[in-house]
Amino acid sequence: MPHRIRGAIAAVLLFAPGVSLAAGPRVAESTAAPRMGDWGFDLAGRDQAVRPQDDFYDYANGTYVAKLEIPSDRSRFGPFDQLHELSQARMRAVLEAAEQDPTSKIGGLYRSFMDEAGVDRLGAAPLKPGLTSIRRARTRADVARLMGRAQRSFGGAIFNAYISDDAKDPQRYAVNLTQGGLGLPNRDYYLDPQFAAQKAAYEAYVAQMLKLAGWRNPAPAARSIVGLETEIAKVSWTRAEQRDDEKTYNPVETNALLALAPGFDWAAYLDGAGLTATRRVIVAENSAFPKIAAIFAGAPIETLKAWAAFGLADNAAPYLSKAFEQAHYEFRDHTLSGQPQQRPRWKRGVSLVDSQMGEALGKDYAEAYFPAGSKAAMQGLVADLRAAMKNRIEHLAWMSPATKAMAQDKLTKFNVKIGYPDRWRDYTDLNIRAGDLFGNVERAIEFDWRYRVARLDQPVDRAEWGMTPPTVNAYYSSTKNEIVFPAAILQPPFFDPLADPAINYGGIGGVIGHEITHGFDDQGRKSDGEGKLADWWTPADADRFAAEAAKLGKQYAAVEVLPGAHINGDLTMGENIADLGGLLLALDAYHLSLGGRPAPVIDGLTGDQRVFLGWAQVWRSKNREASLRKQLVSDPHSPPHYRVILPMRNIDAFYEAFGVKPGDAMYVAPEQRARIW
Repeated sequence: MPHRIRGAIAAVLLFAPGVSLAAGPRVAESTAAPRMGDWGFDLAGRDQAVRPQDDFYDYANGTYVAKLEIPSDRSRFGPFDQLHELSQARMRAVLEAAEQDPTSKIGGLYRSFMDEAGVDRLGAAPLKPGLTSIRRARTRADVARLMGRAQRSFGGAIFNAYISDDAKDPQRYAVNLTQGGLGLPNRDYYLDPQFAAQKAAYEAYVAQMLKLAGWRNPAPAARSIVGLETEIAKVSWTRAEQRDDEKTYNPVETNALLALAPGFDWAAYLDGAGLTATRRVIVAENSAFPKIAAIFAGAPIETLKAWAAFGLADNAAPYLSKAFEQAHYEFRDHTLSGQPQQRPRWKRGVSLVDSQMGEALGKDYAEAYFPAGSKAAMQGLVADLRAAMKNRIEHLAWMSPATKAMAQDKLTKFNVKIGYPDRWRDYTDLNIRAGDLFGNVERAIEFDWRYRVARLDQPVDRAEWGMTPPTVNAYYSSTKNEIVFPAAILQPPFFDPLADPAINYGGIGGVIGHEITHGFDDQGRKSDGEGKLADWWTPADADRFAAEAAKLGKQYAAVEVLPGAHINGDLTMGENIADLGGLLLALDAYHLSLGGRPAPVIDGLTGDQRVFLGWAQVWRSKNREASLRKQLVSDPHSPPHYRVILPMRNIDAFYEAFGVKPGDAMYVAPEQRARIW
C-alpha cells in the first residue's frame, strides 16, 4: 500500500469492462482497464441500509464487500489486488511475446521458470554446491562468512546488509546493517501465545525442508533451529521500534563492529558479502546487536549449520522441484496467510521477472499500457495537492513561523516521478541461461548486489526508482524527498480520466496527498528539504505535533479488529497520519480545482460527499483471518476498513458533508479530533 521508504510495498481486483457491478465482483482475464459505474463510483456497491454517520466504510462499500469472494490463490482481495491481477495479465502478454525472441533476457528468465518439468527433474540438485559449503564449515567464522555470502545469494543471516542513501548524507550511499535471523514474520510469532499453532507448524516446516534437502536428523535440527530463533526474537527490536529514523541511525566504523557486538566474526561476514573495502556502516537496532551476537557465539556449530541449510532451502524453494515449492506454499502462504490454493505458475513467473529484471520488463509494459495523457493529468493533480499542502502549512494554528518556513522549503523541493523512469537500467551483464532457473535467479541476485556495491563510492543516483512501472503502489522517499507513482496504479478505481473529478481527487488525489504527508509524518518530518535526517523543528512545535499524533494513535489503538487483536497505534502511526493528511489534502485540492465554481451534484451526491466516496472505494476489500492477524503485528498499515472511517472521524468537513451529530457512531468530539496537517 502507499508508503514511505528511506533511500525503498501492496497489491489489486478487476472487473471486465461492461460487467455490471451489481452482479457481484469477479476476476477478469482481460488486459483492459476496469471502469467503476457511470461516473467513476460503484453506486450499486453501497449498502444504503447503513447510515454514513455510523459506518462510512459499510455505507460506501457494504453490498460490494458482502458479495466479494477472495480468489482461492489469494489471502486478501481489494482494489490493489484487482489492479495487481490486471498488471500481471499485462506483464504476461509482454513476456509471452518476449519468449519468442531468443535474445530476450526477460523472455529467457520467464521461460526457465515456466519449464516446470525441467525444474522438477532436477530435484534438490541445485542446492548441492551451497549445502556442500555449509557442511564444510568448521568454525563460527566459516558460518559468519556464509551469512555474508547469503546477502548476495540464497540463504539467511542473523544480521542483514543492504545499501541505500545515507540518511544524514543523502548524496552518498551507505551500507546498512539490521537485525535478522527470524524465519517467521516477526518476533511476535515466537513470543505471543496467539501464534503458538503457527510456531509449531513452522518447526514441522523446517524439518520438512531439511529432509527434502537431505540434511541429517531433520527433526532434532528443526527443534534446535526454532529454539535459536526464539532466543533471537526475545532480544530483537519490535516493528514499532524499528520505525524510528533517529534511533536506527547509528554509524559505526567497521573495525569497531567487534567491540559493538563481540562473538560474531564481522571480518568474515563482510568478506562473504564482498564488502571488505567498506570502512563505515549504519547499524539499525544497535542495542540488539550485541545480544544477537552473544546468542550466535553460544549456539552449537551444528545448530548454526543446520540453520544455514534451512535458510538456503527455504529461500530457494520457489525455484526448485514441486516438493520444495509445494511445501513452501503450504506453510508460507496457506498456514501463515490462509491462502487456500497456490497461485498459477504463470503468475509466479511474472512476479519473478518483475522482481529480478523489473525495469527491462517495465519498459515494454509502460510502452504498451501507459498513455501519455495519464502522466499529464497526474502532473496537474499533483500541482493541486502541493498547492493544498502549501495553504495548510500557511494556516496551521499550532506551528510557529520558523518551522513553517522550513516546512514550506521542504515542500517546494519535493521531486515527483510519474509512470516510469527517464532512464532504464542496463541488464547486459546479467547471464540468463536456458534450463537453469535456480542459476538464473541466483545470478540475478548477485548481479543486483554487485551493482549496488559498485556504487558505494559514487554520488547517489537521484533518477533511480524504488518500484517498477507495473507495481500497484506509490511511495515517498525521505532521503530523496520525492513522491513516486508507478504506471500500474494510475487507473480505476484510483484514477480514471473519464470519471467525475471528485472521485479522482478522493482516489488518486488521496494517494498523492498520502505520499506528500509522508514527508511530514512522525518520521518523514525528521528529514529536511535536502533529504537529510536533521532536526528542523522548534521544540515547542515538535511537542505540539506529538500531542496531536498521540490523539490519533489512541483512536487506532482502541480498535479491536479480531478477538484479542488490536491495531498497533505506534506501528501504524506514519501511515495513519498519511491517510488523514492525504484525505484532507484531496478535499482541499478538489475545492481549488473548482476555481470558485459550485461543485455539481451527481445522483444526489455533493462534490464533498463524492470525494469521501472516492477514498472509501479504493479500500473496499476482504482479508482472510490468518492474513489479517499477520498484518496487525507486522504491517505498518491499518486494515482497510479503518483507513476509511478513522481519518474521516477527524475531518470537520466530513461532519458537514454527511450531517454527523453527537450520538452517531462516527462522531468524535471536536476537542478530541487529531489536527495535524
